[in-house]
This record gives sequence, C-alpha cells and structure tokens, in this order.
Amino acid sequence: MTNTSFRIALLCSTIVACATSAQAKNKTHPAHRPVAAAHKMAPVSTTTPHAASRAVHHSAPSALEAHADESVRVTGASYGDGVSNTTPGGGLMPVQTAPRSQSGITRDYIAKVSPTSNVQAMIGNLPGVVTYSQDPLGVTGDSLNIRGMNEEQIGYLFEGVPIADPIRYAPYTGTIVDTENLGSVTVSQGSPDVDAPLYNAVGGQITMQEINPDHKAGGFLSLTGGTHSTNKEFLRLETGDIGHSGIRGFISYSHMGWNNWRGPGGGTRHHTDAKFIKEWGEGNSVSAIFGYNATKYTAYLDPTMAKWKQYGRSYNYDGQYTLGDANYYKLNPTINNAMTVMAPSHFTLTRSLKLNVAPYYVHMFGPSLWGQNISSANSYFGTGPAGNLNLSNLTSDGMATTQAVDPWNQKSSGLNASLVWSTKYNTLTFGYWYAYTQHEEMANYIQTDAQGNSISGFNNDPIRVADGRILTPWDLNFKQQSNTLYLADTVHLLNDRLQITGGLKTTMLSRQGTNLVPGADPYKNIKNYFEPMPQFYASYKLTEHDQVYINGTTAFRAPGSVEVYSQLFDPSSNKAVEQPGNLKPEYSIGEEIGYRHHGFYNAAISFFNYNITNHQVTSYGYLPGTNNLVSEPLNVGGETARGVQAEFALGNWHHFSPYLSGQYLHATIDNNYNAGSDYLPTAGKKAPSSPKFTGSIGLRYDDGHFFGNFALRYVDTQYTTFMNDESLHSYVTSNMTLGYRMKQFGPAKHPTLQLNLVNLGDNNYLSGASSATGAAKATKGIYGNTIKGTSPVYIVGGGFAALVSVSTGF
Repeated sequence: MTNTSFRIALLCSTIVACATSAQAKNKTHPAHRPVAAAHKMAPVSTTTPHAASRAVHHSAPSALEAHADESVRVTGASYGDGVSNTTPGGGLMPVQTAPRSQSGITRDYIAKVSPTSNVQAMIGNLPGVVTYSQDPLGVTGDSLNIRGMNEEQIGYLFEGVPIADPIRYAPYTGTIVDTENLGSVTVSQGSPDVDAPLYNAVGGQITMQEINPDHKAGGFLSLTGGTHSTNKEFLRLETGDIGHSGIRGFISYSHMGWNNWRGPGGGTRHHTDAKFIKEWGEGNSVSAIFGYNATKYTAYLDPTMAKWKQYGRSYNYDGQYTLGDANYYKLNPTINNAMTVMAPSHFTLTRSLKLNVAPYYVHMFGPSLWGQNISSANSYFGTGPAGNLNLSNLTSDGMATTQAVDPWNQKSSGLNASLVWSTKYNTLTFGYWYAYTQHEEMANYIQTDAQGNSISGFNNDPIRVADGRILTPWDLNFKQQSNTLYLADTVHLLNDRLQITGGLKTTMLSRQGTNLVPGADPYKNIKNYFEPMPQFYASYKLTEHDQVYINGTTAFRAPGSVEVYSQLFDPSSNKAVEQPGNLKPEYSIGEEIGYRHHGFYNAAISFFNYNITNHQVTSYGYLPGTNNLVSEPLNVGGETARGVQAEFALGNWHHFSPYLSGQYLHATIDNNYNAGSDYLPTAGKKAPSSPKFTGSIGLRYDDGHFFGNFALRYVDTQYTTFMNDESLHSYVTSNMTLGYRMKQFGPAKHPTLQLNLVNLGDNNYLSGASSATGAAKATKGIYGNTIKGTSPVYIVGGGFAALVSVSTGF
C-alpha cells in the first residue's frame, strides 16, 4: 500500500468511528430539509437550439420552460460536493425542453462516479452513447460513439467554447476540467446548436459546464486511493463574494498518479482550474476561466483480433529492454499538455436586446513519442537516401533503436459573438464566429543507450543526415481560418405553447498545409470549404408536463487530421507511407420526432433518421514498423441511419431513484467502398461500430447519510469492417458506488467516504474498434480484382478497479 493509500485508509477509519455519534446528534435528517439554493453548480442547458444564452438573459417561453412545480417533487440538502438529490434518475435525467433529442447528467451523478473518471465514461449510460473504455480509471482518455458516430464527429463545447482539436477533432476532455469542478454535461444526439462554434458536429453535440464559484468563502478537499497504486489529491479554494465588487471566484489544483492496469508503466497528471465571475445589473456578467493540464503516461497497445485471441490482456509493451527492442515501454510514453483561457460574457444593452461575447484561446502541445528501429546505413530522408547516420548500439542487421520525438504544437483562438433581440412573439438571433489555428509538427529521432534510455532527451541532439539537416519523417505547418455566420428566429404562438424556429448557419473554412520533407508531393495543399446549414425546429406543449417536437437539421464536417492534407514518410522507405486523403466534406441531413414528459416520472422517446454523404470514418492504424498510432480518415460514401431511443427515470421514491435507457439503431452503408485497385461490394452492409441494441439500467439510493449507485450497460455485437467479415462480441459491464456522508465534523462540512467499484466481475472484453477496415479477409472486388484483407485494431476494455475517496467541504 502506498503512503497516500495508508493515509486515506487511516482517515476513512476515523470518519467511520465518528459516524454513529454524529448521526445521533443530527435529529433533523438532511434529506428532509427544504431544497437549498443552487450550490455552485452551473444550470443544465435546456435552451432552444438558437440561443444558448437565452435561458439566462431572456425569459424562456412557458411552453419550454421547466418550472419548479413541474419537476419531480424532491427535497434534499446541498452537500459539499454539490449533490442536491433533486435530479431524477440519480442525476442521469434532468428536465430537458429543447426541441430535439437531448440527455444530460448533473452533480447528483458526477459527484458519485470515480474522481479519476472522464466525460466520455460519465455519459456512457445515456441513450445512444457507447463508451469504449480502455482503462478502469478513465485517465488515459476513452473513446465513444453516438448513434454510430465516433467522438471526432461530435462537437465538444466547454462553457460555450469549442475545446476539441480544431483539425483532428480529438476532444481531450481529461485535460479540460477536473471531475470535482464539472457541473453538468448535456448530450444532444444528432444535431448541434445553430449558434454553436462547431464545424464537425454531424453526430451531435456534448456541452460541458463548470461549477460556478460560491458566494461564501470556503473550499473543497478530496483524497482518493485505490488499486493500481492510484492516488489523487484535489483542493479547491473559494474566495466568496469579494466585498461589494460583484466578483467571486475559485482556484483548484489536483495531482494524480497511477500504474497501468495491464502491462508496464503508469502515469502522472497535474491540473489547475480557475474561474472568476463579475456580475452587475440585470443579466450582465463577465467570466474569466483558466485551465492548465500536464499529463504523461504509458499508453496501451491495441491488438488485432488474432493478437487478442493469442495474448489477451497480456498484449502490450515490453517491461524489460533488450538490444533492438523498440517495443520497450519507456520509449513509448504519451504526453498531453493543454492551456485554456476563455471569457464568456453577457450584456443587457436594452430590455429587449442582449449581447453575448465569448473570446477564447486554447494551446495544446506534445510531444508524441514512440520507439522505432532505423538503419544506420540504409535509411531515407523523404524520397532520397539519408546517407550513413553513424549510429551506435547497432543490431546484427545494422539497425539502431531510437526514440522518435514529435513535438507538435497547436494554438487556437477565436471569438463567438451574437445579438439576441426579443419581443413578445419572437426571438431573433444573429451571430458571427471567427477562429484561427496554427499547427506545427516536425518529428525527429534520438539515439538510445544500451539500457533503452534516450541519450540526449527531447530534441537536444536529434539524428542528422550527412548535410546536417535533421532526419524527419514529416515537417508540417498547418494554418486554418474559419468564418461562420448564423441567423435564427423563434416564433412563439398560442400563448407560448407552440414554438417554431428557423435558422441558417454558413461556415467558410480555409486550410493550408505544407510539408518540408524533401520530395513531398504536394509540398503545399490548400483547400477552401463553404457550407450552408439550414435548420428547422417545432415544439408544442400538450400540457404543463408533456411536450412533442419535430425537427430537420443539417451539419457538415471538414476532413479530420493533418494527415488528410500531407504525406507521411518513414526512414525505412523512399516512398510516402501515407498519402493525403479524400478532401470532400461530410454532410448530414437528419430528422427527428419526439415526445417527453416530466413530473412524478420523467420519460422521453424519439425517432430519428439520418442521411450522410461522404461519410468519413476516422480509423487509427500503426505506421509500418512502429508503435505510432495515427489517424486515417476513410471516405466510405453515403450512409443511412435510423432508429429510436428512449429513457425513463423517477425522482426520489423512498430514497431510491431508478433510471432506464435504450436505443435501437439500423445503420447501413449506401455505396461500394473504393479500396484503390477496385471497389468492395459494401452497399447495403451494416455500418461498422453501430451496435443494433444498447441499453443501461441505473439505480441510486441516498437517504442523506448512506448512498449508493449501481449502473449496468449492454452493448450489442458490432461489425468492424465495411464488408462485415469481422466483428466484436456483445458485452455487459457494471459499476457500483457505496458511500456514507456525515452532517459535520468540526470545520468539515458534510465529510464523505465513498467507494467506487469499476467493472464488477472484471469482465474480460474488447470494448470497441480503434480502426475500421474495408475487409479483414481477402475479398474479390466488383471488377474481379482480389483486394487484400486488413485486420482492424481493437480497444481492450478496462478491467476491475476499486477506489476509496474521502472528501469534505469547508
């Protein structure tokens, strides 16, 4: 047991020993008190798609507004971790009013998951969401899909600002905000907001809100320890209201360390969050939000199906180094660094005119690292020979083990501004979003010593060719500008029972990429996109508790990843190992019709249909002879997806709160797949990574002192090739939370002891595919040519983990 784990265990014993006497003194049960004021938690978004700020700055029409008397009647205290026990389904089904499919989670659920978890893992119980877990702690970043669309086809917003990589669209949610500071997450399956600063959200939108600073000075402390030598320490300090300035804020810091649950290695994470708010007058506010993250860890190797059957969970990096072993784990760490600065602001210009402004700056940087063997005498620099590299520690065939270093550096800035004009019968929104991104990436190689350690460290002494230039497989410089205009008008009729919204969003995107590696063709690649995206929504309030809606939406996604625009080289070949991809944008047209009810129980059901052209499947594959996993965008032509999703939840019923969700999905490929030499006969085949049935069962108990959560997820069989000749099995996973909460212990407010059990039963399974291929087996094309099969690469589902947390407000 680590020292941290020992300290946590000792503190846990102290709390349990004091629990009985503390409960005896507490004659007034916390769950029987009136609902406290909202505790530092940002409200869950239930706004109409045209204006995310409308719920704050303009009274929402009664047809879509969630009034207090319409919600499930529950009472509860607001505890130090933000739990209020007021959200049905144990925090999994807040009231939604937007005229589209939309689900969410609140602090009632977030506070009870593992403090090491990430956003993708948290929303895995919601309808249509499939989380591809690769570790039980959630620290190495999980993947997901929604209605068959992967995470890079989903738009991610944090406080209204886009936080995913603007080129590759990878979300990196674990670098954005600590779990303890996350207030709510809203998932819009299928369609983004008209005013959302996104150009990739063909599969929907995930909106994250940070908690708001408290009006009282204080803070929150959490200590976590568990299996795999996991430890996390988190501290948040609140300023409270600073005099009469209208300013309040918080700053937090966390440290996390762990060992990999399979294979050698582990990781560390340092993270800082800060948020300050200035409020004045009616509807005027300026927020200053800052985040910084530094994570370093050993990633996991993804097996093919054959490797999985042969090695199972033991397939991974090597724990000991031998001469020529590029698979040594210390040569293959992953480093993610990120800094975010944003200032979402809202101003009341007149009684009917509001201004929303959200400037932001996001800086993400590496380096990416991997082990690779290169030849000292027979390597290539681009398309020409590199000459004698004079490397040491050579194997018998003249190869030297190196550590490849790819210090990618990406800076993005932007401004999203909108005017909202409101009258009695309509709300008009006009806005403009501008964003600029610059991405630089020049990989190099560092020699290793006899023990497998990098001789000179990152970039201090890279291997050079005979004329002194740095040996590099790519030298990329990528620039991007986007200009987006949006206009939407919502008409309120029949005493606000009927709302009709029409909107148009147009995005103009300019991209330019260069590759300075000798022989790169094309040396420069320029592409411009212009896409109009009309949207229509209609909602009718049948009763105070019942709503029906219908919508027709469009969205587009520019091709993802720098690799689409540039060749990639390797010292082992004088030809590019990866060629630029198809530059056509993906475009989706979708329709939904749905019904929802809230009251004693909450229920929602929606039917959906999508047609997608130039559907891009973002696949991942290892560069030949390396452990470098790069994205490979594949254009599979058209796709049609239709289905139904539903969810059901109760509020507190004798301290219990159940939750159910499920989805049926039928997704097919519309065209034959271009495999280069021929076309694979894929038209009519099932789309990869699109399980027919998915479902979740959840149950929460919380009497104010003792609490617990149980969640079970089912994911059906899913194909992993366009020819449907390889698939992964269906699987079931379950998680559990048990805990005890005191009223007060000295200066500690609501000290809490919590146990999180992840993957009960230690289910041994593949959670998803990190790559999709045309066919796993050799297949005859429609013109008679034999097309070689390529096996997909899979994500190994995370094993069992047990984590104990002690937390308290103060």
